[in-house]
Amino acid sequence: MRRKQVGFAAALFAVGVVALTACGQGAAQSGSPAPAQEQVRTTAEAETDAQSGVDFLRGTANSNKADQNTGDRAPESAPVEVRQKWVELRAGNAGGLEPAVVNGKGLSVYWFSDDPVNGGVSNCNGECAKTWPAITVTKGTRLFFPGIRRENIGFIKRQDGQFQVTIGGRPAYLFTKDKKAGDILGQNVGGKWFVMNPEGKRAVPKAEAQPAPGAKPASSVTFFSGKNQKDFGDSFAVGVKVEAQCADLRGGFQSLSPDGAVKIWSEPGCKGKSAVVSGPVDDTSAAPIGFPDGVKSYIRA
Repeated sequence: MRRKQVGFAAALFAVGVVALTACGQGAAQSGSPAPAQEQVRTTAEAETDAQSGVDFLRGTANSNKADQNTGDRAPESAPVEVRQKWVELRAGNAGGLEPAVVNGKGLSVYWFSDDPVNGGVSNCNGECAKTWPAITVTKGTRLFFPGIRRENIGFIKRQDGQFQVTIGGRPAYLFTKDKKAGDILGQNVGGKWFVMNPEGKRAVPKAEAQPAPGAKPASSVTFFSGKNQKDFGDSFAVGVKVEAQCADLRGGFQSLSPDGAVKIWSEPGCKGKSAVVSGPVDDTSAAPIGFPDGVKSYIRA
């Protein structure tokens, strides 16, 4: 019997900076800013997927205080139940491809051209799966997805009975020869394996990525206190919902990863310099944004 795809159809995910405006221009905003939002390193309650039993949480593994000895950062020899404690799939940079999907270790995530899009099946099993391990989950797995739209994430049931994550209808895999963040040794292997972007399509070099007019408004965004979406050491991340009302951040945030278009400001209260972005930003102090003190408020674009 043909297996059915679990999840939602892929939604548009635009990349890059799409507009840079003066304060008060562009996105609609309310007459007065909302009170400053309480920020903590952990995010709000999880959304549990009714079909898979997976818990979806905004923010990163670190900001949600995930156990660093489990999940994506568990040893390869760890039992599968330990490695499935949590999974992080985030929009980032993979060897110059951006936005690209990487996991909680920063390892590149791939798709296989022999897998039919939205086909509900993986054609990489047995020996193939030893080289290209599937990203799998189970009931109770905590899934963090900064920079990826929730509706782009789904699940299929594999031949071994495990549930595999899909992005944009494509099953997601790792490559065993990639050993560190930024490795893309699996790119174009056999002309069939490619690093995926947050829509489940082929990730391309950042210089080739084009802003898309009319990008879908962001529903969530992860702000990072440090540059390059750093979420360790003395840097931390905050995952927030994006509403059609101005919200303040506590302090200035130097990078961000939205799942759609969001308008950001250099000052609290949606004042000062502003910009609309729709993909990962590694350094908000750099051109064309140019916020030397980081992002201090935001609103849905």
